[in-house]
Amino acid sequence: MNYTELEIIVPIYNEGNKILKLMDLFKKNVKTNFKVLLCYDSYKDNVFEHFNVLKKYPFEIFFIKNPKSGPLQAIKEGFKCGNSSAVIVYPADDFLNYKLIDKMYLKFTNGNDIVVASRFMKGGSMDNCPFIKSILVRTASFTLYFLSSIPVRDASNGFRLFSRKLLKQIKIESKVGFAYSLELLVKCHRLKKKIDEIPARWEERSEGESRFKIFKWLPQYLKWYIYGLSTTWLKRKKI
Repeated sequence: MNYTELEIIVPIYNEGNKILKLMDLFKKNVKTNFKVLLCYDSYKDNVFEHFNVLKKYPFEIFFIKNPKSGPLQAIKEGFKCGNSSAVIVYPADDFLNYKLIDKMYLKFTNGNDIVVASRFMKGGSMDNCPFIKSILVRTASFTLYFLSSIPVRDASNGFRLFSRKLLKQIKIESKVGFAYSLELLVKCHRLKKKIDEIPARWEERSEGESRFKIFKWLPQYLKWYIYGLSTTWLKRKKI
């Protein structure tokens, strides 16, 4: 795998047509030197119906097989297989925020190890979210921002940039869902590394089945939420 400045990891689950649309948006709008890692669960995924088309894009697209199943393992395998200086995890069905990729990479070049795409800062938005999910996500993010010294307003959004240096330094302990993203955030903060945010838009998906399992994943999120608070209030330093 050739070196590039940036890797964009896209975990997929039968997102074939959406991936073509997303790659077209990347092609037209992303100026940073990048490659895409499509992380999939099964060889039966419908993305392979578009294999020949995807190989014709001017940037490299790699297909990364998830050794297990689910978004967490897919993303971790993408982290493992990459070699760029920065990595963005990007949702397969996000057609709103592609223009943020260059801006996030610029913030990385300014010394930030994590750049958060924030729905809850000025200029960001979260629309059509189920009520219970919205309450839990907003409450966790707002309280963590106001009760800790973590300098971002959106703790749980999985769409963010990580430095390769940070990924090599921190072992991901999370076992389910997208809890790894909160884990990396609170551990990065405990290490006193730089974190920044940029406003982003989010809309509940209108097609397909969401893979966000809020009640199943809640204990993992709670673990890292408490970890983030303890850094500030208990002066914990050990990772």
